[in-house]
Amino acid sequence: MKRFYLIGFAVLMSFDTLAQISFKYAGDHALPVQANAAWLLRLFGQPWVYGAVIGYIGAFFAYMTLLRRAPIGPAFAASHLEVVSVLLLSVPLFHESIGWAQALGATAIVAGIVCLAMSESDDGQ
Repeated sequence: MKRFYLIGFAVLMSFDTLAQISFKYAGDHALPVQANAAWLLRLFGQPWVYGAVIGYIGAFFAYMTLLRRAPIGPAFAASHLEVVSVLLLSVPLFHESIGWAQALGATAIVAGIVCLAMSESDDGQ
């Protein structure tokens, strides 16, 4: 069962990360924003918009599958791991930097998920 959780959470995080990175790329390629049909055609002509849609649909189904079997606390918390993965991928993809506040926040997210997972495994014993 632990293998199912690990694979499921990895799939969920991958889809969520794809959606967030795709939105960023789509937003970058949508500039300058204009209120006309040409802008909409340009926007929907970008593959990143569809990457975001695929990411959200995949994340939805992965999350629903996990919720059938995983404890709700760790499942909900792990569904936010994409915050950490997007933060880490933003450095090479978007040339952003990670400050101490972001590093501390990412550490807190991971620590919280680990604590929830450990408390769930303790309850099951």
